[in-house]
This record gives sequence, structure tokens and C-alpha cells, in this order.
Amino acid sequence: MEADATGTPRFDLFSPTDYRYPVEALKPYLSEEAFIRYKARVEGALAEALAEYGLCPKSVAEEIRRAASEVTAEEVYREEARIRHDIRALVNAIRGRVGDGARPFVHATATSYDIVDTANVLRYREAARDVILPDMVALERAWIDLARRERDTVQIGRTHGQHAEPITFGFAVAQYVNRWGNRIIKVKEATENLVGKFSGAVGAYNASSLFLDDPEGFERKVLERLGLRPAEASTQIVPPEPVTDFIHSIVSSLGVLANFARDMRGLQRSEIGEVGEPFGEEQVGSSAMPHKRNPVNFENVESMWKRFLPHMVTMYLDQVSEHQRDLTNSCSQRYTPELLVAFDSSVRRMTEVSRSLEVDQGSMRRNLEQNRDKVAAEPLSNLLSFHGHPDAHEHVRRLTMESYRTGVPLTEIALADRSLQPYLKKLTRSQLKVVSDPSRYVGIAAEKAEKVAALWEERLERAGLWR
Repeated sequence: MEADATGTPRFDLFSPTDYRYPVEALKPYLSEEAFIRYKARVEGALAEALAEYGLCPKSVAEEIRRAASEVTAEEVYREEARIRHDIRALVNAIRGRVGDGARPFVHATATSYDIVDTANVLRYREAARDVILPDMVALERAWIDLARRERDTVQIGRTHGQHAEPITFGFAVAQYVNRWGNRIIKVKEATENLVGKFSGAVGAYNASSLFLDDPEGFERKVLERLGLRPAEASTQIVPPEPVTDFIHSIVSSLGVLANFARDMRGLQRSEIGEVGEPFGEEQVGSSAMPHKRNPVNFENVESMWKRFLPHMVTMYLDQVSEHQRDLTNSCSQRYTPELLVAFDSSVRRMTEVSRSLEVDQGSMRRNLEQNRDKVAAEPLSNLLSFHGHPDAHEHVRRLTMESYRTGVPLTEIALADRSLQPYLKKLTRSQLKVVSDPSRYVGIAAEKAEKVAALWEERLERAGLWR
């Protein structure tokens, strides 16, 4: 039977994130085994900084660092079951692997959340840098390719669920290229703004100042070894806003995915049929109806957004901690890795679907033709107004109502309207073509799709993300 890193059978786990939506590439960062390793890594960096400041021999620091790298989650949890404290259990596990001369220096000058908060921001940062951001860029590539491929595919635009004006499908996708590109930059910035701390139990450097003239310099040295910066000021915990901003960048990105998923799901409706998810030869759409080809991936992503959107509220609640700290964020913050895994799982799912999205250009043309003459209303009213009609919008609106009532095409009614002849004569040949064939009325949709695609290739390359 398939098992997780601790040997637990996968289907004996509680969270669907583990057994249904896992991202194997994130396990080295976000699993519980990984969390223990990250905390041990911080303990190792602390020992090395103690040696650099002459507070312990280098050989002792190396012994502690090596012991910290060998500690496992299993032994830490076994010790925690005995003493009922997670960080002291980690410290004891490290101390059990070193000699008497090194034991006094394990965890020296530190408080629990020097270790916990620093380990968390470190693993979030590395998970985002190594896995999440590259996956987000892969989706951006898929959308850019789709926008370019369909840049000239005419589609009816929709507002309020109703036919509006023609666009191109590539232009519709380019809106997501732009929104997603901005989210990539925000995730990158928020990741880079994550900070650690090594300032003790109340943030005033009480313990480290017993031995050091420059405890802030010591804090910087510990964190430099981990590739982090210290917070300008902290209590027992890091200021919560950088992590809150990071999670906001993730949750708002998930919202963009949900919006794309809803749009594509709407276009996959049987009566619209403009796009379709790829459907495997052996795939089953319904246990009862063999003909069904349900948009399961789009529905899954929107459902994932519904599940994890409320986590943002939890992060806002976690901004509040009494005085120098309380424990009300201790349980809630343990669920943050689940959000990151669920998000990246959704990104990967949407990338796979977008790369092989079926686009039915014939259905797009058919749907545009349904209201072809009504779509002429906006260009017609604009042209009439521009050429001097005193109340073009109201006049065309009345003609549109007549068209709905009689079934006669709007363009036919308008061209036969004697009162409009003086204005219609002023229209250029190209303007008349737009009125008679609204599929030409797409503005610069195709050009804009290409422009947006090129813009985000350039911006992401400048940010060092487009390789």
C-alpha cells in the first residue's frame, strides 16, 4: 500500500490534500518531516553563529550542525509525546546526538519561536522559489500560447451573462495572462519580503545580550546563514504582516484561477459549447449518464478556491496576539502548508487543462450569429451620434425593441429608416461594413492579445522568472 514519508498508509490520512491532491515536489518543504528538518536547520545555523562570535568552539558548532541534520520527525514526536513541548523535544533530540561538551550550546540564547517562525518563513520562501513560482510561470506560458493561438478567433463578448460586443477568444485569455502575471510578481515580492527573527522571548534580545555587545548583529549573522533578513522589530514572534501579505498573494492568485475556471466552465455548457476540457478515452463523466463530459477540472479548481479562501480570514485573525505573544496562532498556522499545496495542485491542474483546451471556433461563430444584428446596435448608435444625430442611443434602442418584437433584423430596420438616411449617407464604406457585419467589430482585440502576451514575457524575463 502506498505510504507517506512517515510510513503511514496514504489512505489512512485525514486530509484530501494528502491522498487526493498532493504535490510531491512540495514535500521537501511543507511536510511535517520537512518542518522538523527546517527547524533543525535553524538550530544548526544558531550553533555556527555562536562559534563565529567565539561563544563556543567551531568543533562544537559542527557537531551540533551535523546532529541537527540527522534528526527525524519520528524521534522528535516520540520525545514530544513524553514532555509535551515541540521545540524542547527537538532540542532534546539534537542533544541526544552530541557529546557533553556540545549539549550546553544547543538552542543557546534562543526561544521557541526564534526557531518556529524562522523555519516557517524559510520553508515558505524556498517552496515558493523552487516550486510554486515556476509552476505559476508554466501556467502563464500555457495561457500566452493559447492567447496567441486564438488571437484572431472571433467570439461574442458577454456582460451580465448576455451577448455584448464581439471580441476574440485570444483577447479573453489575454485578460488572464495579465491578471496572472501580476499575481506572479506579487507572490515573488511577498516571498522576498518574508523575514525571520532571533530576538528572544519578548523580542528585546534579553538572553543574547547577556553574552554579546551586539545582539542585533548576532541575529543578522544567524539569519544570513539561512538567506533571510531579520524583522526591524519583533516580539516573541515575527511581525505577522509579511506572512499575511504572502498568503494574500497566494489566495488572490487562487481567485484568478477560480475566475478562469468559471469562465471556461460556462463556455463548456452544452448550449454554448465554445470550449471543452480534454476528455480521455477511458474517462467516465457520470455514474448514471454515459454521455456526460463534465468540466471536472474547472469545477475542482473553483471548489478548491471556496475551501481555502476563508484561510485568508484566519491569517487576518492571526495578526492579533496579546502583548509580546499568545498561542492563538499556534494551531491555525499549521494549516498554511495545506493551503500552499492545494494552491499549487490547482495551478498544475489548470496548466495541464489549458495546454490541451479544445476550442470550437465553429460554435463561437454560431453563437455570435445568434444576435448578429443586435450587436450592430452599439457601433450604429456611436456612428449616428458622431455624424450629428441628436439622440442616437434612444433612437437605436427603439429600433432594437422593434427588432425583438417583429423578428426583423435590426440592420434591415435601420437601413430602411427614412429619418436615418441623412446620417447613414455620411458613413464610410468600412463603417457600413461594420454595421452590416458586426463580426468585424472587434476593435483591436487581436492586437491587444499579442501586446499583452509580449508584455508579460518581457516583464517576467526582467524579473528573472522567464527562462
